[in-house]
Amino acid sequence: MKKLHLAILTITGASLITMTGCASTGTTKTTDGALIGAAGGALLGQAIGHNTGSTLAGAAIGGLAGAAIGNNEEKKDRRYYRDERGYTYYIGRDGRRHYE
Repeated sequence: MKKLHLAILTITGASLITMTGCASTGTTKTTDGALIGAAGGALLGQAIGHNTGSTLAGAAIGGLAGAAIGNNEEKKDRRYYRDERGYTYYIGRDGRRHYE
C-alpha cells in the first residue's frame, strides 16, 4: 500500500511540476519561481515527513527558494542605464524608470 501511495505521489508531483513549469502565469519570474518552488517543496516535504507540518514547511522553504531564484533571473534580464545625473536605472515592464 505504501508503494502505491508513493507511486501516486510521484506521478502527481511530476505532472504538477511539469504543468507549473510550462504554464507561465503572465507575471514575473519571481512569482513563477515561487509557485514552482512551493509545489516542489510541498511534495518533497510530504515525501520526507509524511505529515501536514512537513508539507507546509516544505512549501514555505521551496516558495522562498523559488522566489529568490526567480528574482535573480529577473535581474539578469534587465538592461541598466545611467541618467543625466549619473544614477543607475532600468526600464520596468510598466515602461517607467526604476532606480536602484
